[in-house]
Amino acid sequence: MKKYILSIDAGTTSSRAILFDKKGNQVSISQFEFTQIFPKESWVEHDPIEILETQLKAIKDVILKSGIDSNEIDSIGITNQRETTVIWNKNTGKPVYNAIVWQDRRTSTICDKLQREGIDKLFYKKTGLVLDAYFSGTKIQWILDSDKKIRDLAENGELLFGTIDTWLIWNLTNRKYHITDYTNASRTLIFNIHTLQWDNELLSILKIPKNILPILVDSSQKIGFISKDILGSEIEICGIAGDQQAALFGQLCINPGDVKNTYGTGCFCMMNTGDKAVKSNNKMLTTIAWKIGNKTTYALEGSIFIAGAVVQWLRDQLNIINNASEIEELASKVNNSGGVTFISALSGLGAPYWNPNATGTIMGITRGTNKSHIARAALEAIALRSMEIINEMEKDSGTKFNSLKVDGGASNNNLLMQIQSNFLGSDVIRPKITETTALGVAFLSGLATGFWSSVEELKETWVIDQEFKSKSSDYDKKVINNWRKRIKKIQ
Repeated sequence: MKKYILSIDAGTTSSRAILFDKKGNQVSISQFEFTQIFPKESWVEHDPIEILETQLKAIKDVILKSGIDSNEIDSIGITNQRETTVIWNKNTGKPVYNAIVWQDRRTSTICDKLQREGIDKLFYKKTGLVLDAYFSGTKIQWILDSDKKIRDLAENGELLFGTIDTWLIWNLTNRKYHITDYTNASRTLIFNIHTLQWDNELLSILKIPKNILPILVDSSQKIGFISKDILGSEIEICGIAGDQQAALFGQLCINPGDVKNTYGTGCFCMMNTGDKAVKSNNKMLTTIAWKIGNKTTYALEGSIFIAGAVVQWLRDQLNIINNASEIEELASKVNNSGGVTFISALSGLGAPYWNPNATGTIMGITRGTNKSHIARAALEAIALRSMEIINEMEKDSGTKFNSLKVDGGASNNNLLMQIQSNFLGSDVIRPKITETTALGVAFLSGLATGFWSSVEELKETWVIDQEFKSKSSDYDKKVINNWRKRIKKIQ
């Protein structure tokens, strides 16, 4: 009797494995952090081998902790940090360079050059993405150009490229499958979201040989089996999705106009746009939400590079809190931020500004400002950036949304969620299970095997934990006005 789905959640700071039962309940979770590598200012790397090792450790640990037999697992879903780029030797299995993380800004100069040549419009037309260092394409080019030997190996067909899903699947299946799904492909800057193919013209511009690219598969599809020597039995991988698309599905935002916001290291807001690839006039991204069978679902997305990371910064750099969870209590010690505006551009500014050179700023400090004001202003910054994104999405889609579904670690911060509701002037809904990224890919995997018969059955598993009603005031309007004036000063 198959009772569980195993979700592999390969995040930006940790490798996790989560077991879900048929009711969508989290049965067991295991998590191991891995090293964040900062070789130079604005460079961010991971060791792909360490990612693999910690992920294997999490997979084995979650089975051990749960006390179940691996034969009880129906299938495996894999969700991952997107855009992070790995290139490895297909003969030795060893990476030729560290993984370049989505937050990394080293390829900004490549993007600037292409923009000056006016090629950015071509990239946007084909990929739905702005030309930015955030995405995989220029990271691939940088690695290949970093060493002539690497470039030669790629041209000779001896290297493979993948985002983290691809790297893990290749290793978990004992090197049998070099694949990615359409959601991850749509974030590479070299995939045409309209033809659903790798784009030869874009590959040529970035000097990327096509032979290093993975085969494309659906987000919900029987793919291949995890090697028997990992868990003692073969378990089929049947779901793959980039983390934000997985969260959209996990929130059951399956109708056009449905919106979710994930509060993680960054903030990622997505709106389901159905079978239409809506072109943004406000610098949002057009992306693939998922592809199941012959149906492709699209989404608009706004990416905020720094969200929960600003809390980590307050903890690690300013030392005003010892644990990230303390931020809510500290910010609650004051009724407002005392006129302080915290513009949290610690890794440039994402949508709708797309300014890689912007830096963070704290404005409005007086003699009366204390760490509680700064903590509250940091939470307001997360909510304000999310508000900007949602406002632009409404313009692009011509849809006025009524509520925002939220997930991610920081969504458990009640003060932040209330601030978000106030700024938006609409309801903010947090589900009982906030691990919606892992849950979403579990849903995708279970639908492929018949573990769940339909989306209608999935709806029975989605339960509201708390609903935050807007209490918008003149104070909130003042905060928003200050933000709009002050953010212009760092553009």
